[in-house]
Amino acid sequence: MPNRLSHLPFLHPWRHGFVRLAVAVPRNRVADPVFNAGETVRLYEDAADQGASVVAFPELGLSAYTCDDLFHQATLLDRCVDALHAVVQATRGRDAVAIVGLPLRVDHRLFNCAAIVAGGQVLGVQPKTYLPNYAEFYEGRQFAAADAAVSTSVRLFDQDVPFGTDLLFRARQQPLLALHCEICEDLWVPIPPSSYAALAGATVLVNLSASNITIGKAAYRHRLAGLQSGRCLAAYLYSSAGIGESTTDLAWDGQALIYEGGELQAESERFSNVSHTIFADVDLERLVHERMRQNSFGASAAQHKAQLAGWRTVEFDLAPPKAPGALRRTVERFPYVPADAATRDERCREVFNIQVQSLVQRLEAARIEKVVIGVSGGLDSTHALLVLAQAMDRLNRPRSHILAYTMPGFATSTRTLDQAHRLMATVGCTAKEIDIRPSCRQMLADLDHPFARGEPVYDITFENVQAGERTSHLFRLANHQGAIVAGTGDLSELALGWCTYGVGDHMSHYNVNASVPKTLIKHMVHWVAAQKLLGDAGSAVLHEILTTEVSPELVPAGADAPADGKDQPGQRTEDTVGPYELQDFHLYHIVRHGFGPAKVAFLAHAAWHDRDRGPWPDALQGAHNQYGLADIKKHLRTFVWRFFQTSQFKRSCVPNGPKVGSGGSLSPRGDWRAPSDSEARVWIDEVATIPAEED
Repeated sequence: MPNRLSHLPFLHPWRHGFVRLAVAVPRNRVADPVFNAGETVRLYEDAADQGASVVAFPELGLSAYTCDDLFHQATLLDRCVDALHAVVQATRGRDAVAIVGLPLRVDHRLFNCAAIVAGGQVLGVQPKTYLPNYAEFYEGRQFAAADAAVSTSVRLFDQDVPFGTDLLFRARQQPLLALHCEICEDLWVPIPPSSYAALAGATVLVNLSASNITIGKAAYRHRLAGLQSGRCLAAYLYSSAGIGESTTDLAWDGQALIYEGGELQAESERFSNVSHTIFADVDLERLVHERMRQNSFGASAAQHKAQLAGWRTVEFDLAPPKAPGALRRTVERFPYVPADAATRDERCREVFNIQVQSLVQRLEAARIEKVVIGVSGGLDSTHALLVLAQAMDRLNRPRSHILAYTMPGFATSTRTLDQAHRLMATVGCTAKEIDIRPSCRQMLADLDHPFARGEPVYDITFENVQAGERTSHLFRLANHQGAIVAGTGDLSELALGWCTYGVGDHMSHYNVNASVPKTLIKHMVHWVAAQKLLGDAGSAVLHEILTTEVSPELVPAGADAPADGKDQPGQRTEDTVGPYELQDFHLYHIVRHGFGPAKVAFLAHAAWHDRDRGPWPDALQGAHNQYGLADIKKHLRTFVWRFFQTSQFKRSCVPNGPKVGSGGSLSPRGDWRAPSDSEARVWIDEVATIPAEED
């Protein structure tokens, strides 16, 4: 449907489905609602001033959790209602929801409740479903569980307020924001109430908790909140009590968490002696898209229709923050490559093993002993050769069973040719060189191409004659040697259609790089070099390959090209298809999340407009480490035109190759099934709406 928030400035997070959420952990005092209300209001107002649309507080935060039998004192309960009124008054004129915990009397019973407050009124009250009454917990002594309630509303401040666990709170101005609250123990049971809430449409699940701390409990909370967020495809806000609760027999750490779709977005400092608040801009559009994409989510809702019948929706007004400032979340420049060094190394190991194991299976199943590969001295063939070497080691076969050929053409630089020979020598494969220029000249002459008559015409025919001749040689060599041809082309090239169709680098018997994007391949090679898996000499040549321009080397360099024996290729791929570091970013968010160009441009700006975001390993620091909206718009248009309009027919008949990551593959037998004759107009039109300058 049309973007209802398109009137907002382009760089406003709400326009692109982001909502700022906050979890506050106030310092409190036991049985002092006046003090607790004051601290709650202070943190709420500060969070609202910082652009938060939702602010969650701990369980029983207005009274404190450790009141025990003081909860049966009418005076305390009355003052808690007064404290709630103070919070209600504070929300007048502010565009943020406050979710606070307090004890409430309903139907002559006492309930442990979450009150949802916005715009100067209580929108609703949700009671705790599961009361722990084991170990150090005795809540059943003071409180009634939610199912003990008879009434579906409660009278507060001269209003009848919805009461129950079957409530969703939806913002009219941001319909993707739908809230539901549960309380502490509700998350610890086999089927938390928030599971049904998510199936009913809640996108933001809030847990008001007190949760004392014991050894290992913080990590377990992480797992609970993260898994619930992941399987519910929702944001999950978790608050817990901190300093100020009674330490009679317990201790408190004040842990606060914000998860989105299973991924941690923000976490508080534990054991803080002061009140504190965490923030995160949560991508609700992403969550809603994931629910649509994962049809098992809808199937689960269908299986639980009985539990979802009769749920009530409370709509409320919530204006977008006027000046939210910079996006409060990390948008990775390299979504296929983890920023954390340890995680990055583990990713490299896992990807490498997926590629190697898949090739091992193919060779064993096909009863094939040898593999043929073309080695250019560039990035992709280098990585593929490293995979082949590991596969032979795992099969206990000599690396000489790798039949590697470097095939210089009319534009091969002395640099890449030297790198190819040195690489093959360090790997220990069977290495040979075949000069394809004579056979290319023959074909060009057969075609009556101007180049055959001595004219410097370097058109697409000239390029593809060379690309096709290389692949033709490889296939015939494989026939001759009883081998299969290993493909080297990567995911980024396939997305952009940067491959010669049919008898060209588009084709192989098995493509180990099929779903590995260029940025990840670059780091994989960097990782192998850092691990010194090929020794010092091998690492040296790998580092040289990493600093070599990405090029098909099909068009000769100009007369001014350097002639020092280490010249860079004259043809630069990124001059045509755009910078891979940015195009991989676009690829990930368009294919993995289904985002439109405007959303992708917004994310790209958040990741790339600042020159000094990092640090990153040298392998991933491209020549351009800063892009403004004008650059992003230009290259995004190139991407959507090439991806949606001109290259699907190439992807419709790609060879087998392993999927390595959740970022997706483009195999027609796997993640991406698309018509070869679709139009790119709707994506091109949306790119046109992206401003060339910041708001």
